Order: sequence, then structure tokens, then C-alpha cells
Amino acid sequence: MKLSFCLLLQLFFIKAMAQPGSQPTNVFIITTDGLRWQEVFNGADDRILQNPTFVQDTSLTNEMYAGITADEKRKKLMPFFWSTLAKKGQLHGNRLYNNKVNVSNFYKISYPGYNEILTGFADPLIMKNKPTLNNNTNLLEYLNKQEAYKGSVVAFSSWDVFPYILNEDRSKLTVNSGYENMEEDSKGFEIINKVQDNVKETGPVRYDHLTFLTAKEYMRKNHPKIMMLGLGETDEFGHQKKYDQYLQQANNVDKMIAELWYYVQTDSFYKNNTIFIITTDHGRGSNPEKWYSHSFLKKGASETWLAMIGPGINPLGEIKTETQLYQKQLAATIAQLIHQKFEANHPVAAAFILPTSAHEQKKDATGFSISENGIVPAISLQGYLLIAALVFGMAILKRKKTKFLQQ
Repeated sequence: MKLSFCLLLQLFFIKAMAQPGSQPTNVFIITTDGLRWQEVFNGADDRILQNPTFVQDTSLTNEMYAGITADEKRKKLMPFFWSTLAKKGQLHGNRLYNNKVNVSNFYKISYPGYNEILTGFADPLIMKNKPTLNNNTNLLEYLNKQEAYKGSVVAFSSWDVFPYILNEDRSKLTVNSGYENMEEDSKGFEIINKVQDNVKETGPVRYDHLTFLTAKEYMRKNHPKIMMLGLGETDEFGHQKKYDQYLQQANNVDKMIAELWYYVQTDSFYKNNTIFIITTDHGRGSNPEKWYSHSFLKKGASETWLAMIGPGINPLGEIKTETQLYQKQLAATIAQLIHQKFEANHPVAAAFILPTSAHEQKKDATGFSISENGIVPAISLQGYLLIAALVFGMAILKRKKTKFLQQ
């Protein structure tokens, strides 16, 4: 009798361990290129809305996105963010509360920004947006080598430079970028490929909705555990100085993320076991006359934001504490959330400590002093120029050394 009871108890524990809750946590890293924190937290900027230089139909765009308060405007622009995410997740980066998220890289453009997010390292030698192979180890390729996630890591992006950022050949990741067709056997992919093939004018950035549909079809078919979704049209419309279309695309991004979240919560593989990490690669100008540009000299270009939802994320909504986070901390933080330790061939910034209250006062969310983490405080323009000169000198020396060794 006692033996039978012990056997039953063992079977009970084996069955309990096999339940879905014991499965590795899934993570979706979602980025929308160059979307300012100002629009995320305050909605449409009234000063830009009234400017016919940036808005083709000011009356209609005001009807769509204007409001009396920031809360009203942001709910119009990004309803999923300010309903579901604000209730069940966290939103960081509202600088009106001194809650700050910044890039650490010097250049404040896309390739350095995505490298920083995915490698945990603000590499000073990555200076341009050119399609050059990234030597830095990224979080996705690291997870793809771990037993819990091996063969279940994928990336989709609108911008066609992502295969280089992720070093697709070296990392052995599945990466689909730009107007690249999916070769897998699927009616859904067949339709998407036909649409892509019939786009008359293509550039380096695919229509975001095509990227989204490709990713969603892959999810339906393969159920990846780790997925990157890089959307790009917010930045495209920003550079084109089309504030009305920039706002429309921000609204579209919100809808796509909402649809993705609904899919996840109605799929038994993903339900209650999937984290969304949502952010951007850089900010834009804070001056309403120069909102469209970003570079190392542009004020506001380093200012970003972060949204998170899922298991392990306290449902605190908008964080209103005086805190400083950096994009380079994301790789280690994501790894920590899924009980992994990201290791790479370069320094990796420490994970930040997730808040337990939306209002607790904590100036540094890293748990270490600024110098211990190598986090750079505010630097004057002269300081930035000095750093630029040093980096340029290092690049020249590296090039000369390579030529010498080749002789």
C-alpha cells in the first residue's frame, strides 16, 4: 500500500513538471525605428500638428490625433499601449517624470542602436548604417545555442541591413529582412511572396505590414520561442518630414502589436508564457522644427523608451520614478528574465533591476554605481567632439595596421 502511494506520488510530480508552466519562457523583441518618446507618452505634438510643412491636411490630422490632455492624445495614437500595456505591463521613458531611457552609443543612428540593444555593447567602432558584418555576439545567437531555445530563434525586419547586424551566416539564425521571400512551404507565405514581388518601388525598408504578416505566418507554422520583429516605417516617414504619416504609422504599429498580443494569448503554446519587449533604436530631434532628424549632435536623438509585458514583469503601468536606463542593458535584462546569462566576445552591460513600484524613488536602476557599470553621465558638446576624434583616430590606426600586416 505504501509502495503504491509512493509510486502515485512520483507520477504526480512527473506530470506536474511536464505541465506548460515548466516550459521555457518565450520572448518577442519588437522595435519600431525612430519613434520618439514624446509621441509615446504625450501623443501628437500640437505644435507640429498645426504646421503645414509637416502635415498635409492639418484639419483631418487634428481630428484624428489632437486632444485636450496628453492622456487623451496618447490613447488616440496608441490605444493598446495605454490600455493593455498600461494596465498589465510597464512603460519607461517619460522624461516629464525624470524617468529616462537613453542609447549609450555616440552616433544615435540605427545600426549602432540595434547593435547596442542586441549585444549589450555600445561599440564605438560601429559608426554607420552600411551593410557590414557585425563582429559582436548578439543575444539571439547566444540563445540559439542554449538547449532550451536551440533552433527556435528567428528575426524578421523591414530594414534589409538586419542580416548584417545579426551576422546571419556566422550566427546561423533564421533572418528574413527587406523584400526577401520566405521559401517555406505555406499558402500564407506564397500569397505574401506574390504581393512582395508585385511591389513596384522597393527600397531598403519593406512595408511594415508585410514584415508583420510574414512573422505572424511563421509563428502560426513554427511557434518560435524567441522572435525579433523590427519595424521601420516610423523612421522612414520621419526622415521624409511627413508628421501625419509618421503618426499614422505609430498608430499602425500599436495595432500590429495588439494583434500579436491577442494571437499570443489565444495560442496554447504562448499563452501566459510570453514576454514582449518593445522599444526603439534611437530618438529624434526635440525641437518641433527639427523633430525629423537624428544624429550625434541632435538634441533629443539619444532619448528613447521601453515597454514590457508578460511573466516576470510587474504590472505597474507608466513608471514615474526618477530613474536612468540604457539600451545596452536590455540584452542582459532579457536574458535574466528567462533565467539565462548572456555571455559574449565583448563587454556586456549589467541588467537593470525591474521596479516593484511605479512611484518608488530610485535614481539608478542598475544596482551598481555609475562608474562600476561604465555608464557615461551627461557629456558636453566638447566632450563628444573629443570622443569622436579619438574614435576616428582609432579607426585610422586599425586600418593602417591591417594594411601593414597584409604587406
